[in-house]
Amino acid sequence: MSQLLRVQCFTVSRDGFGAGEGQSLERPFGHADPAAFASWAGATAGWVNRTDPGGTRGLDDYLTRDFRNNMGAEIMGRNKFGPQRGPWENHEWRGWWGDTPPFRTPVFVLTHHERPSFTLADTTFHFLDATPAEALARAKRAADGRDVRLGGGVATVREFLEADLVDTMHIAVAPVDLGRGERLWNSHTDLLDRFHLETVPSPSGVTHLLFWRR
Repeated sequence: MSQLLRVQCFTVSRDGFGAGEGQSLERPFGHADPAAFASWAGATAGWVNRTDPGGTRGLDDYLTRDFRNNMGAEIMGRNKFGPQRGPWENHEWRGWWGDTPPFRTPVFVLTHHERPSFTLADTTFHFLDATPAEALARAKRAADGRDVRLGGGVATVREFLEADLVDTMHIAVAPVDLGRGERLWNSHTDLLDRFHLETVPSPSGVTHLLFWRR
């Protein structure tokens, strides 16, 4: 079975934004309220950052569990790793996830500025100046037969969509409007020339959009 490049548990607002304006170290989502934006995932029993027992079951939980299912590597853009721009000035800062990142696989961070790889718990971060196709080939080798997750942010997902490399996507549409920020799409229907789509509303208020290649 071929390895897939999958977008999993990626949240956008009703007006198509995947992050707000003004990202900073203190505000990874910019002006967007992360509680309103991503609380559907954080409430589930299977959420990757959950450290205590409990959480909701049902549709949202079923889909969040796929965040790790058969994943052997992740690709992310520099904006998902952190808010810094330009040459790396502080190698001591190692991302927003603390000493135990939730990925538990090799992670390939796309950047135009070199930085040595490092490992936190069971996640190793590598920094690549590469095209989408080159990065995907590297991640697939590291994934050892399993799938590769395309983690974001928005610009990175768009870049891989434009290169026609994405196989499946799970996009959760949160019941909020951001008005400005990083836009994933004007309308999800723009993708229907390349993807089949199933739309699944959830009792939590989010709508899950499940895309797979035609």
